[in-house]
Amino acid sequence: MKLIIAYIKPERLNAVKQSLFKRDIFKISVTTALGCGRQKGYVESYRGVMREVNLLKKIRLAIGVNDSFVESTIEAICEGARTGNIGDGKIFVLPMEECIRIRTGERGSEAIG
Repeated sequence: MKLIIAYIKPERLNAVKQSLFKRDIFKISVTTALGCGRQKGYVESYRGVMREVNLLKKIRLAIGVNDSFVESTIEAICEGARTGNIGDGKIFVLPMEECIRIRTGERGSEAIG
């Protein structure tokens, strides 16, 4: 079992979801996040005052998958999120020690679904 965490551009969320759904991956958690990387932010003028914005809006996806779905999940995220520009995002793959479905008490790969 793996936990896949991806940070993507907010406007690419629908494309990523559609790409995941095509590969039968339906269980995702989506969170709004702020961060900076190579984009380094930008400078804007608001009512005549210059202001540096270095934390940009991102979307954080967390997806728990069985080992057989890891590569297809990564491919789906890349397919949906890639624009070819800086700021497309990052994917982290972490080992997941345990998964428990609260409703039934199932554990492990059966709990992921």
